[in-house]
Amino acid sequence: MRILVTGGTGLLGGRLIPRLVDDDHQVFALTRSTSSHAGLQAMGSTPVDADLESGAPLVLPAIDAVVHAAAMFRFSGPRKPFFRTNTDGTAALLKAARSAGAQTFVYISAAGIIMDDGGTPIRNADESAPTFPNHFSAYLASKARAERLVLAANQPGFRTIALRPPAIWGPGDPFSKALPDAIGSGRFAFIGRGDYAFSTCHVDNVVEAIRCALERGEGGRAFFIKDQEGQTFRAFVASLASLQGLSIDKLRSMPYWLASTLGRLLDAIWAVARKDGDPPISRSMIRMIGRAFTIDDTAARRELGYVGRTSRADGLRSYGEP
Repeated sequence: MRILVTGGTGLLGGRLIPRLVDDDHQVFALTRSTSSHAGLQAMGSTPVDADLESGAPLVLPAIDAVVHAAAMFRFSGPRKPFFRTNTDGTAALLKAARSAGAQTFVYISAAGIIMDDGGTPIRNADESAPTFPNHFSAYLASKARAERLVLAANQPGFRTIALRPPAIWGPGDPFSKALPDAIGSGRFAFIGRGDYAFSTCHVDNVVEAIRCALERGEGGRAFFIKDQEGQTFRAFVASLASLQGLSIDKLRSMPYWLASTLGRLLDAIWAVARKDGDPPISRSMIRMIGRAFTIDDTAARRELGYVGRTSRADGLRSYGEP
C-alpha cells in the first residue's frame, strides 16, 4: 500500500515507519520542517511538506491509507492551539485523504478521552464509555472532538478507525526522559502512593495495532489497545526508574485533591505569567496519571486480531536497543 504517516519524527512514528517499510509498503511522511527530511528518508519514507496547523488546503500524493499519529500534547497552555492542531488539523487531513484516494484512515486517539473532569477512577472500561469533548484538559477535549470527526467520516470506500492507547512508553518516551530530573530535583511525588492499577501500551504494541487496523476492522469504530500485563502506576514508574539507576523508595506522596488543587494554582500562575512549557504540576497531569485507569481491549483482540505481543519484559529491554 501507499501509506501516509503523520507524526513521523515522534516516538510512535519513529517505530512505525521502519516497520511499514519492512512490510513492503511505500511510506510518505508528512512534515512541516525541511530539517526533518534526512531523518525521514533514512527510515525509508518520502517526506511530504505540509502544515496541519496552517489552515491552508493540504495537497497529498495518491495514497491508499493514512495513519494520523501527529498531535499537540502538553499538560497545560492556552486551549486554541490544541484545537487548531488536533481537531482542525484532523479535519483538514480527512478531507485531503479522501481527495488523494485513501480508502483507510487510522487515527491515533487517546484512551484518556473517557476520563471525566471530576477524577473518577476508571476500571476495565470498554468502548461504550462516554467521551468528554468539553473536558477541562484542552488535550483530551481536542482529541475527543477529533476522534468524533474521524468516526463520522466513515463511509463506503473510506474506512475510518480510531485506536485508543493509554500511556505510550518505549525508548525515548518523554516520561522516561523526564524522570531523572524530576526525581533528582525532588519535584516528583506520587498520588496516593501510586498504588492503583494503570493501563499502558508499549510503542511496539501500538505499531502492532496499527498494522492490524490497516488490514481489517469495521469502519466508524474506536478500539482500546493496551499491554497484556497489568500493573500499578507505582510499579510502572519503578520499572522505568530502575533502568536509569534511580530509586523511588523515598519519593513523596500526596492525596489527589491536594495535587489537583496545586495543579490549578500553578496552571493559573503559568497562564498569567505567560511562562513557556508546562508547570511542574498541572491539573491535567494529575487527572491523567493520578487515578486508577484500566481499559478492556477485548474488541481490538477479537475484531482487529490485536495481541499486544511485546511483553513488559521485552518492552523494558527495548530501552537498551541501539
